[in-house]
Amino acid sequence: MKQILILGGGIGGLVAANKLLKKLGKEHKIILIDKNDKHIYAPSFLWLMLGRRNVEKIQKPLKFLKRRGIEFVNEKVVKIEPEKNIVKTNKNKFNYDYLIISLGAELVPENINGLSQAGYNLYQIEEVERLRKDLKDFKGGKIAVVISSFPFKCPAAPYEATFLLDEYFFKKGIRKDIDLQIFTPETLPMPVAGQKIGKAVKQMLEEKGIIFNSEKKVNSIDGKNKTIIFEDNQKVQYDTLIYVPPHKAPDVVKNSKLTDETGWIPVDAKTLETKQKNIYAIGDITSIKLPDGKMLPKAGVFAHYQAEVVANNIASEIIGKNYFKEFNGNGLCFLETGFDKSGFAGGNFYAEKREIKMKRPSHIWHWGKILFEKYWFWRYF
Repeated sequence: MKQILILGGGIGGLVAANKLLKKLGKEHKIILIDKNDKHIYAPSFLWLMLGRRNVEKIQKPLKFLKRRGIEFVNEKVVKIEPEKNIVKTNKNKFNYDYLIISLGAELVPENINGLSQAGYNLYQIEEVERLRKDLKDFKGGKIAVVISSFPFKCPAAPYEATFLLDEYFFKKGIRKDIDLQIFTPETLPMPVAGQKIGKAVKQMLEEKGIIFNSEKKVNSIDGKNKTIIFEDNQKVQYDTLIYVPPHKAPDVVKNSKLTDETGWIPVDAKTLETKQKNIYAIGDITSIKLPDGKMLPKAGVFAHYQAEVVANNIASEIIGKNYFKEFNGNGLCFLETGFDKSGFAGGNFYAEKREIKMKRPSHIWHWGKILFEKYWFWRYF
């Protein structure tokens, strides 16, 4: 019997565990370890912000995996010892034959002076819930949606949030009293998707009266005076600040010496293998350079597809069947634009001449995103 450890119960970890179970059955041991006791479906944060979802609706207890035959351990990973094939948690020690690291990116708003005390963290469920409650009392003024640094996960999310805020205030009848602006260190929205999509999203923002401020990197926040200080010394005042925080790899991964100069885990672009035998990394924790020198975006769709490839290949090796697959770099993404419409973009990010195309926003793609949310919980829980 082989023992496979999966670190992290996010999108990648969940898909990997279920795929392995399907391929291997219960003859081998699949253990998923996460410090959190629930799987939180982050793509629904935007609907939570508007009050279209509640917290209970977008999360499930990871202990439910036991009903399928996947062992869940609710403990914090504190040490990875690749040379010994051992993972230590705050309570136990686990040996492994195969290790899949899907710990994602840690959010570190404290890396920017004043940021964590000044606004709402768009990527933290408790903060999004607090924002939902406070938006009800917002009567007018300046809302700054700030991307503090990159890389950051789910590149479309801050733009979707801004579109949905435009809708929210329009329906409240106070949109004319709202100065809605987005600030980003990027030159265009979602630059890895290409200039064509970036320019299209920028145009959509401007058509809705949303001001797009590019190449603005945050230096610090003066929460007392509600002022953003950028690295070019420009100061911008706000009434409400909604931000994407800085990201970093968890310390346990850095201490394992699996990361490189990027701060993330370098992997084989097609197999997701690390430099250590029988250790794989998937999703936001990875560092994958594209043909043009840019990095593969941190997005749930890639974690999903990478998990399927890794699980398939581990199972094939255990069973002794030559069913090996490769991750081909394909990715898809919804882009909520408000008023029950969504765009839908996709393409091959590994292509030498990358061409990502986006379907025009429509009600169809919006309902597609809703149906996928329902499918997700049905399929994996």
